[in-house]
Amino acid sequence: MPRKVVQGPIRDKEKTKQKLLAAVGKILRVKGYSGLKVSKIAAVAGFDKKLIYEYFGSTEKLIDEYIRSQDYWSKINQNIEVDLSDGGQELSKLAVLNQFESLKKNKELQKIILWELSESKPMLRKLVEQREEAGGMLFENITDPYFGEDATRYRAIMALIISGAYYLNLYTGYNANKFCGIDMKSDEGRQEVEKAIVELIDFAYQKK
Repeated sequence: MPRKVVQGPIRDKEKTKQKLLAAVGKILRVKGYSGLKVSKIAAVAGFDKKLIYEYFGSTEKLIDEYIRSQDYWSKINQNIEVDLSDGGQELSKLAVLNQFESLKKNKELQKIILWELSESKPMLRKLVEQREEAGGMLFENITDPYFGEDATRYRAIMALIISGAYYLNLYTGYNANKFCGIDMKSDEGRQEVEKAIVELIDFAYQKK
């Protein structure tokens, strides 16, 4: 008689880990970061909290893995493939446009960004450093060589564009529909901002 295979958390570690990560996202979306307690995460996932320590080492490491999985810029090298012969012009446009749309859809990432702005925690500082490192690689290897002595100016332009893309999503996601009279919750309004992003990046390259 064949031996019965027992299914469950120990037999399916990866599935259990994904459920614990998903529980972090659900709590973050509904309760915010103040709700990320070990007992709450375990209850939402439907597992004993000891599995958090067994599979991740600590609640902080579980949360750290989740927020890294959500961050757009930390994964930018995996998300976009484009010809770089133009000095990163097309890459810059696609990267920011995708960020603008990604943040609109990802309510959990919105919560993470707000968390970064309101608290100082090692896991959040680590995420910021990883984001800067990923962006730094793009600048150093693609746009800095193209712009030469004007590389810092281009970085400054991108800083304004990227931070604006963040802010418009966060601002209209919580307290308002309009910014500068543009309805940011309408397709037409968002398309106008997207066209402006493209025009600003093209302008920066024209001024090179």
